Amino acid sequence: MKKVLAYIALSTLAAAFLIPAKYVIANEENNSLPHVEGNYQFPQTRWSRVRHTLRVHVPKNSKDVSQLNIEVPSTVKWSNDTNDVVVNKENGQKINASVSLNGNTILLAFPEPVAPNTKLEIDIKNVKQPFLGNGPVYYLSVNLVGSDAKIPIGVARFRVSL
Repeated sequence: MKKVLAYIALSTLAAAFLIPAKYVIANEENNSLPHVEGNYQFPQTRWSRVRHTLRVHVPKNSKDVSQLNIEVPSTVKWSNDTNDVVVNKENGQKINASVSLNGNTILLAFPEPVAPNTKLEIDIKNVKQPFLGNGPVYYLSVNLVGSDAKIPIGVARFRVSL
């Protein structure tokens, strides 16, 4: 009986180490459309004023991006100052973008279209987050060079910290 239990324990440990934790790994470099890669908030506490950062990836098989649209949720209040929206590449290099507002939508127009294989970080500063209810959800879309269509690329959800 002890041999059987030892064998089961050893088999379980071996299986735990041999079975990979990730069953499917998506190769996002093969995508042909930009997508929301992530988001974060600073500070991650329950402060009333925070910075929301949205990360967007333009994969190598995508067309150039001429405009990025960010729908700000109605539950979020911010300064509505276009200087509070900053666009950088992943390495911290600032990207020239014309920032304008259309109701609850932030429009980022790029004089020089964003080339494929680029990761963007968009900071929205002086965000007053809600204290109760669900966290804010931003909807993002892009316009690609040579197309007038607005293409949805994903959402960014923020949690309301307690």
